[in-house]
Amino acid sequence: MILDSKIPSGPLAQKWEKHKFDMKLVNPANKRKFEVIVVGSGLAGASAAATMAELGYQVKCFCFQDSPRRAHSIAAQGGINAAKNYQNDGDSVHRLFYDTIKGGDFRAREANVYRLAQVSVNIIDQCVAQGVPFAREYGGLLTNRSFGGAQVSRTFYARGQTGQQLLLGAYQALSRQIGNGNVKMYPRTEMLDVVVVDGHAKGIVVRDLVTGEISAHAGDAVVLATGGYGNVFYLSTNARGCNVTATWRAYKKGAAFANPCYTQIHPTCIPVSGDHQSKLTLMSESLRNDGRVWAPKKKGDTRRPDQIPEDERDYFLERKYPSFGNLAPRDISSRAAKEACDEGRGVGPGGLGVYLDFADAIKRLGEETVRERYGNLFQMYEKITGEDAYKTPMRIYPAVHYTMGGTWVDYNLMSSVPGLFVIGEANFSDHGANRLGASALMQGLADGYFILPYTIGNYFASEKQPKPNLAHPEFKKALESVEAMTKRLLSINGKRSVTSFHRELGKLIWDKCGMARTQQSLKEALARIPELRAEFWKNVKVTGDNSNLNQDLEAAGRVADFLEFGELLCLDALTREESCGGHFRVEHQQPDGEAKRDDEHFSFVSAWEYQGPGKTPLLHKEPLVYEEVHMSTRSYK
Repeated sequence: MILDSKIPSGPLAQKWEKHKFDMKLVNPANKRKFEVIVVGSGLAGASAAATMAELGYQVKCFCFQDSPRRAHSIAAQGGINAAKNYQNDGDSVHRLFYDTIKGGDFRAREANVYRLAQVSVNIIDQCVAQGVPFAREYGGLLTNRSFGGAQVSRTFYARGQTGQQLLLGAYQALSRQIGNGNVKMYPRTEMLDVVVVDGHAKGIVVRDLVTGEISAHAGDAVVLATGGYGNVFYLSTNARGCNVTATWRAYKKGAAFANPCYTQIHPTCIPVSGDHQSKLTLMSESLRNDGRVWAPKKKGDTRRPDQIPEDERDYFLERKYPSFGNLAPRDISSRAAKEACDEGRGVGPGGLGVYLDFADAIKRLGEETVRERYGNLFQMYEKITGEDAYKTPMRIYPAVHYTMGGTWVDYNLMSSVPGLFVIGEANFSDHGANRLGASALMQGLADGYFILPYTIGNYFASEKQPKPNLAHPEFKKALESVEAMTKRLLSINGKRSVTSFHRELGKLIWDKCGMARTQQSLKEALARIPELRAEFWKNVKVTGDNSNLNQDLEAAGRVADFLEFGELLCLDALTREESCGGHFRVEHQQPDGEAKRDDEHFSFVSAWEYQGPGKTPLLHKEPLVYEEVHMSTRSYK
């Protein structure tokens, strides 16, 4: 495998425009001859499918939800970044680019990030034209708020429902193309394999989740927009259906998997309340605009927050990071909260929580203003905890949220398998070792609306690879493989539930490869995961059959992939002997406890190549070369 990032030549600010001109085009009449398969219908998938159909391509779009409107993008709360500088506070494309590179701890590809910053300004105009109801100033102009890792206000938002409103905008565009006959939608359908013909991705194998029918679909190219793998930890802020299956099956067909150890821990989530939970709930980072994070100064202080005087409170983010305060980036804020709890100063059940306090904001702005900005988030918090955050501080604790790692892609968003494009959270390309808040929605829409529609045309014009017939042996082989795995899962008839295996795997990875990792903990995980996987294939019990709706079977296939992927995640973390962003190796830290990078030895993208069952994957390294920025120790103090 040769990793060619295909980064264009020329000055950084001109690379994308130059590349768009240099790429080959497909004339409008010929676009109708190409069929594109899009897997996933969240922000990245829906925007890509709608835009390519608008251009004239024939599109098939698959999602396992009953409607694209239920894609997990709907759960995003706080906002979307764009370098519009509406606040006249010094923002620019270059500043957004630099903040994103720095926020990712100098572990992202420079050219991709600069393009993302450039394209961000177009996204807002596109979404406003679609009718997305962004918050506005009194005079009617779009307003902004701040987010972690930035000292300017560049985040556009719709209260705490930004993901939902943006998804509805993309869904409108998608629905129009469905109505025009340019997109055929396949809801409640899960992709289980990629079909590679003569080295090019030319189709997929899917299972109808209602009838159980397994079928194949051929296309001229395949686009994966299937989100991240955070549910490998079992407890995360992800929807229960989120999984690694699509990108993992692509990995086993030759698509390199990049930086799997880069997982993001979000600092403001509702703490775990018991073993009964199957997921965690995010409280938007936007709350840190007006909420102050603190913990008692005394260990084991069990007094109510209103009984703890001001001089006995530790506003630890403001104390440790005076320049950014409560808007320090997610990885730093999460570790600071964990540190306070580890010292015995945590609050709530088990001492696993710190306070997010709005008393000062309510006093300064009035409750009505706070309610206008964050009302639905406060309602959500009260619904889950039974506590009124207008009267008593929220309790928060870090939780798994986003994954910066994903399928390796080049500048054109194409994987190491020609014809297989990967967009949104499913790829690795834009966030390095830590994603800044409000950048996920930006990347998903940038990829779908403004990048992939250009680059996929270049692939069609450059590669003369006709769409194969479904009778091709590779389709038959892929169908047989999927059917065999399905039969194997149903035939084990063991004594342990699928969920019990998922829960054990998730706790193991959280404990050994969570917010902090050590060489010893990672080796322990790598010893235990193969044992757990072997037990799964001997003792899992999958109820029902394959002739109708069977959610136990769906979950079993996903957990089987997590049991393999979890090993790669820990192997990547063990191999990367440094701390950077969301990857915090305890052995590698500064005297003040901050992450300690090793730029001399680890300034590269880890891209893993599958070598076959039971074999250690092969590590490839894509060097990270910076032309415009100077790599420095990241500081938010």
